[in-house]
Amino acid sequence: MCVNYVLVTRPVLTKEFDTVYDQSAEWSEELFRDYLAPIIIRGKDGNRQGIVGNYGMVPKRFMPPGLNLSTMNARSDTVGSLRTYRQYWKTCQFCLVPMRAFFEPNYEAGEHVRWKIGMMDDSPFAVAGIYREWDEADCSVAYAFTQLTINADEHSLMKRFHKNGEEKRQLVIIPRSEYDDWLGCTDTEVARSYLQGFNPELMIAAPAPVAKKVRKPKALPDNRPAAGSNLDLFY
Repeated sequence: MCVNYVLVTRPVLTKEFDTVYDQSAEWSEELFRDYLAPIIIRGKDGNRQGIVGNYGMVPKRFMPPGLNLSTMNARSDTVGSLRTYRQYWKTCQFCLVPMRAFFEPNYEAGEHVRWKIGMMDDSPFAVAGIYREWDEADCSVAYAFTQLTINADEHSLMKRFHKNGEEKRQLVIIPRSEYDDWLGCTDTEVARSYLQGFNPELMIAAPAPVAKKVRKPKALPDNRPAAGSNLDLFY
């Protein structure tokens, strides 16, 4: 599934998504696993709140040595049962992940080709996610998030990606008119009604250059548990 996407600029986050972020917060233009990224949550006052979180629900620096768990995407069909996600799904800790485009592998030419997917009019958009808090060693709080995915076997555009024989999956693009409804949803059954494929006629996809090198965010402390620690948290 999607493990790489392109961010919108800070001014666009303010103008198009009605969110502001701490001026000291930094992020890269192109996002990969364990990079810091802006997301949008529902604040305590009921309004949209911009925070910065780790791309991946379980940051690598919190994993016990030897564990390499990929948590950038959460399947909608198991998000309510897997220990990594279920608490945050059941407590409706929903977020929006704003972006300009994301990347998927296409094998129609017989080999892996990186494709870029976005909106036909090049407008920014947001995908559905859930987020959680992590307690840091210095008693501060950090955030992490994952993107929700659904089956794409019947989606005319998104079914073109990933290898033949693999289940086709897609991110959940939330329509702009439903941003606040998604963020404020307090019922997981209602939340599932938002997990739909986006209109393919409003999307565009094309081959893209290989991923460029980008500046990583500031280094964060290594908070991994000791070897042999209880791994129940992650499964």
